[in-house]
Amino acid sequence: MAGRSKPTPGKKAFALRLDPALHDAVERLAATELRSVNAELEVLIREALKRRGIDVPMGERPRRGRPPKVD
Repeated sequence: MAGRSKPTPGKKAFALRLDPALHDAVERLAATELRSVNAELEVLIREALKRRGIDVPMGERPRRGRPPKVD
């Protein structure tokens, strides 16, 4: 499959089987939010857990951009 990338360090990768209609709905929602399907699923899962009283803190995000100059 073209475009597959390695999992981000600190992220757990697993296979998820979804009904095609559900995947299409998440894909459309992700496009409107300018997110990937994976990122949208994370948001939806966090929201669902929060509604059930489970607050999952955000993990530390990797630094982006160029590393600082060392003189």
